[in-house]
Amino acid sequence: MFRWVEFRAVMAVLCAFAIVVLAGPRVIRWLITKKIGDQPEFHHQALNELTRHKSNVPTMGGILITGAIFGTTLLLADLSSFYVNMAMVCLIALCAIGFADDWLKLTAAQRKTGSRQGLRSWEKFLFQIGVAVLLGIFTYRYGISKFAVTNEFSDMARALNIPGVKTWVRDAAGVFAPSPALIVLGPFLFVGFAVLMITGFSNAVNLTDGMDGLASGITAVVAFAFMLLCVIAGYSHEDFVLAKYLLVPYIPLSDELAVVAGAMVGACLGFLWFNCHPAQVFMGDTGSLPLGGLLGYFAVVTRQEVLLIVVGGVFVLEAVSVILQVGYFKLTKGQRIFRCAPIHHHFHLGGWTEQQVVVRAWIVTALLAALALATVKLR
Repeated sequence: MFRWVEFRAVMAVLCAFAIVVLAGPRVIRWLITKKIGDQPEFHHQALNELTRHKSNVPTMGGILITGAIFGTTLLLADLSSFYVNMAMVCLIALCAIGFADDWLKLTAAQRKTGSRQGLRSWEKFLFQIGVAVLLGIFTYRYGISKFAVTNEFSDMARALNIPGVKTWVRDAAGVFAPSPALIVLGPFLFVGFAVLMITGFSNAVNLTDGMDGLASGITAVVAFAFMLLCVIAGYSHEDFVLAKYLLVPYIPLSDELAVVAGAMVGACLGFLWFNCHPAQVFMGDTGSLPLGGLLGYFAVVTRQEVLLIVVGGVFVLEAVSVILQVGYFKLTKGQRIFRCAPIHHHFHLGGWTEQQVVVRAWIVTALLAALALATVKLR
């Protein structure tokens, strides 16, 4: 059974969930003894009052999520897979950046310096871009070298896929056959898209992590969708290639990423056990940055960047709301579009309870995931 990636992906969900649930109480107690607690503070008095009860809830719980994903991948994934190895590089590197940011905030608070700066925004952004550039370069070169003997696969591994659109190509026998509509990218554009997806979603998940269960629940749904997409992109048996049947890019060997995605699902569900309202622990940057980065990397490998924007629509909305709010505030010298950004605070201040905001975001994400998976066959 362990020869089948689908079975190992499902087992990864269960394994990662068990690791987080079993290790959670001990890790939370350790975080409390180290006084690794949150002190939420916003430039909005009403929001500070609404979040006052969250003071001193331990943060940096992302070490639970990251540890569960890493451990489960070691147990169940094929470690000879290039894509799995790069996913682990993405996980560890972005976790390290988030850990450094959280730790600096904590030590500043403990020293009572009055600063919760952590890493400066440009420092964190620069490190994220550096990780994304390296991942983009290595993934592009692997796609070129590994599948150079089959130009069709080489093109698919470095192309932008447009969902819902197909084209017709002439096969070796001279017969026209349907094919995914692909826009083949050069190295600079490919790496640019990798930076946009990995860095963008890393920060988007980070911005979304502001309510009990919000980021972890949404991430579980998005990761589940990409667990299926990774299987579709890389699955082949004898002469049957699932991606070719569904007219999506076929990326040989990418199906092993389904195990990593399954581990993400299980780890997020396990974390939700402790992170649901009222939260016993927050993930912090230690968890949000690697989760978003991994989602971006899945999209880059499977060439489904557009579908990630659809499935992760709530993440995109959260990030866009911050960009619009900051830009409009500076442009008008003090006016705001939303009551507060990210947008989940806007709804909270508008009268929705925290649980209503979170559950409705889960529902919207589930609907977007269904829509995105439906487009796979709409060709």
